[in-house]
Amino acid sequence: MKAITIGLLGLGTVGCGVVKIIKKNQDKLIHQVGCPVVIKKVLVKDIHKNRPVEVDTKLLTSNADEILFDDEIDVVIEVMGGLQDTKDYLITALRQGKHVVTANKDLMALHGSELLTVASEYGCDLFYEASVAGGIPILRGLVDGLASDRIKQLMGIVNGTTNYILTKMSEEGRTYEEVLKEAQELGFAEADPTSDVEGLDAARKMTILATLGFSMHIDLEDVQVSGISKVTDEDLSYGKQLGYTMKLIGYAHREGEKVEVSVAPTFLSNNHPLASVQNEYNAVYVYGEAVGETMFYGPGAGSLPTATAIVSDLVAVIKNLRLGVNGRSAVTPQYPKQLKDNDEKYSKYFLRIHVQDEVGVFADITTIFAKYGVSFEKILQLPVKKNETSEIVLVTHKASLSNYDKILVELNDLHAVKEIKSAYRVVRKTL
Repeated sequence: MKAITIGLLGLGTVGCGVVKIIKKNQDKLIHQVGCPVVIKKVLVKDIHKNRPVEVDTKLLTSNADEILFDDEIDVVIEVMGGLQDTKDYLITALRQGKHVVTANKDLMALHGSELLTVASEYGCDLFYEASVAGGIPILRGLVDGLASDRIKQLMGIVNGTTNYILTKMSEEGRTYEEVLKEAQELGFAEADPTSDVEGLDAARKMTILATLGFSMHIDLEDVQVSGISKVTDEDLSYGKQLGYTMKLIGYAHREGEKVEVSVAPTFLSNNHPLASVQNEYNAVYVYGEAVGETMFYGPGAGSLPTATAIVSDLVAVIKNLRLGVNGRSAVTPQYPKQLKDNDEKYSKYFLRIHVQDEVGVFADITTIFAKYGVSFEKILQLPVKKNETSEIVLVTHKASLSNYDKILVELNDLHAVKEIKSAYRVVRKTL
């Protein structure tokens, strides 16, 4: 019963989790795959660094070649992060006939197609379940569980940092800056939180989800992205009055043969399945033509949840090894990429507008919306104490993005409009 030998690239938070799970669950792994699973070498920057997991220093190396060119290593697990060097390491590993498991969402979003092509050419597996939503088996759910269905819509809370911030702002009435600082102190947010709070992290994950869900090669630049850094406690308070909860939503929708993918702060009706996902948790809502509504929910990050997804991919690789079917699981996208134009993207919108408190202003605003065939679903009008200003809060019926953009331009040009304070997408219910 020959052992399967692992080379581990990286021994940070997730890497330590992988080591813990392989050690602790060795009996279960042997039961699952019929042989021991052994970590032979681990690539680290500092061999002498103290770590929260016990690893024999003889296993540690700062030279990647000791893993990439070791004929005894069957599988390379990559948890080091990074792009160009990491990509080169994985391509080398695949060309040496080694199977690869990675948690690197950035790498897969930008270079996944190239890596999967190399894996197929060399008869190797390349699995990346942990790259999206941590311990939630969403990619396997799309590829295997929903393989026979046609996915129409994917909506996801796929960034725990922003969900934590928005949850605390909403529940405790605190400002974005206050909660961000707390999230950094608790380790939920990085010292430089830009990738999370401006939506780039979520966009990379939605690139991967949309490519798999729609079987269409989606690039990161195809995703329209906006973040939460301009969301205010006033926005959330008005949303509550109108029955909405704010989330940073990754949204992918297919209509006919055309798709759209975006990431943006979004008001969800309180009865939407995603509205109740709190704090650092993630969830992905999937609508298929046959299955209807499904939702995948769980911890979106962390050492052990992410490591669980990685080791699950490892088990899949080993099972394929025993069956002799490695390198056959990658399926190239079935459809050519066709993106919707802005006049084909429809949504409801929430707008907060500060206007001069004078007769006829609302009529002027209504005229602009009517010009583009957009009506109102909800309206609030409140006085603002200073500067003789009124605040108008609107929720529209569905409008095309092209008409919505034109409305914003004309509102900004209207003399009585002092400022458009905020504007967000609204999702009231599922398909």
